[in-house]
Amino acid sequence: MADKYKPLYLLLFVLALAVSFAGINTPFFTDDQGLYAAISKNMLYKHDILQLFTYNHDWLDKPHFPFWAVLISFKLFGVSAWAYRLPALLFFLLSLLYTYLFTRRFYNKEIALTAVLILMSAQHVLLSNLDVRAEPYLMALIIGSIYHIARYNNKSAFKHLLLAALLTACAIMTKGIFVIAAIYGALLGQYIFQRKFLQLFYGKWLLLYLLTFVFTLPEFYALYIQFDLHPEKLVFGRHHVSGIRWFLWDSQFGRFVNNGPIKQKSSGNIFFFVHTLLWAFMPWCLLFYFAVYKTVQNVWKKVSLPEYYTLSGGLLLLLLFSFSGFQLPFYTNILFPLFAIITAPYCFKQLSRAGNIYRKAGLLIFAIALPVIIIIIHLYLKPANNVLFIIACLVFGATAMLIILNIKVDTVRVFMLTCCAVLFANFYMNTVFFPAIASYNGQVKAAAYINQPAFSNLHVYSLRPSNNVFQFYSNKPVDLLLLEDFGKTPMPPNAIFFASQTSVDYLTQNRVRFKVIATFTDYPHENILPAFINKDSRGKVLSKAYLISK
Repeated sequence: MADKYKPLYLLLFVLALAVSFAGINTPFFTDDQGLYAAISKNMLYKHDILQLFTYNHDWLDKPHFPFWAVLISFKLFGVSAWAYRLPALLFFLLSLLYTYLFTRRFYNKEIALTAVLILMSAQHVLLSNLDVRAEPYLMALIIGSIYHIARYNNKSAFKHLLLAALLTACAIMTKGIFVIAAIYGALLGQYIFQRKFLQLFYGKWLLLYLLTFVFTLPEFYALYIQFDLHPEKLVFGRHHVSGIRWFLWDSQFGRFVNNGPIKQKSSGNIFFFVHTLLWAFMPWCLLFYFAVYKTVQNVWKKVSLPEYYTLSGGLLLLLLFSFSGFQLPFYTNILFPLFAIITAPYCFKQLSRAGNIYRKAGLLIFAIALPVIIIIIHLYLKPANNVLFIIACLVFGATAMLIILNIKVDTVRVFMLTCCAVLFANFYMNTVFFPAIASYNGQVKAAAYINQPAFSNLHVYSLRPSNNVFQFYSNKPVDLLLLEDFGKTPMPPNAIFFASQTSVDYLTQNRVRFKVIATFTDYPHENILPAFINKDSRGKVLSKAYLISK
């Protein structure tokens, strides 16, 4: 980006950081982050960094690395929602750094800054920085691994060997061995297009593979200690479950063909991620499709590209996701640094007349639609306080005016206005909309109720394994009693149970006796229903949550 645009770029960069950190202390409103935070909290309270537990039961689903990162944060800052999100946000910042370093090495500074801003303003990246799972960690680990592999490929420096192996191992310990499809796939593609395929078997690369395995050993050891050493444990309804086998095979290939212990109701659709990217990589999705088309066309025409790492690694893993039988929208987030690098060169370069029209229209659609949608949402939401909405309008409105008045180059102006629009939308979502949803979470309120000193001697139970937000916010250990066993299993007299409206209805229909201790308003959905947005119809989709006893 030309030096005269640098102040506005820095302004957008600062605003993007502010948007990402704006929701750091928002109470949890989805179950997954409640589960992951509760598992990390259990590690802290049990003084055990190797074994993963939920509701005091062994848990086998995800590898350990993100839990270790959160555990360190909890040790330093205490147990809280913001301490859970902080490590992920730091890894998000690391992904920005590596995106810049990689792009700067193979392209120019203008494209590097553009790629960083694309990544910072991608819709699902901003959402994942609030609704934290493993994706912010993986974004940094994958692009970081590819960067150091590219540097190691150019010059066999020990520091790049060490960091490439370490980051790759951490990525494997975050999501499993499938992530190497992006990391080593990037190297594979680079060598194939450069006609150097056999160099993959040179000693320098064998050393990288070996060192990566060595750095992954803590994961194997932790799984061995918790599961392989204890074949008597009941996991997934059976004994003799190997944690190592799960890590290497069942959690990866079992999900790929959707026949493992954890299944989706419907098998995958090859076009799932094509239409998912329309909103997940918004507002850059249409331009990304165009960039992929032009890049593949150049490869077909044997036009030399600056690098093949991003195209090879990004598209290979995207294809694997597309053919997988187990698909979730946030899977592609980990590839967004690669997608941003692929897209960035096409933001400002001169295209054909049709290409220029497509690019401008593909960005202006979002630049216009997003602020309009947010204003409509605000009018229906009717929050108690309009201060943050007014601040958002003033700050981002002023930024848009600065862009319009100071930038005369049409492509740059449209690009920056699009950034401004998506940041405005997500600032509102992170500071107004999602906190509004969280305020209706009965699990948070129920946990606050039993955290009172008067209830210090209670034995606390959940009647469903999906009440993980309650488990996290409860200061007391929470055990699990399955709903169907509530009327059959003897319990201590000071036992108290968290129950959703569905659970209470089940007990009532089956004539199981219980006493209601407290009742809380609850929004039981993770999906955002239109009726909830409209304050006048919100009551129709609200439910109740309860604390009950026998």
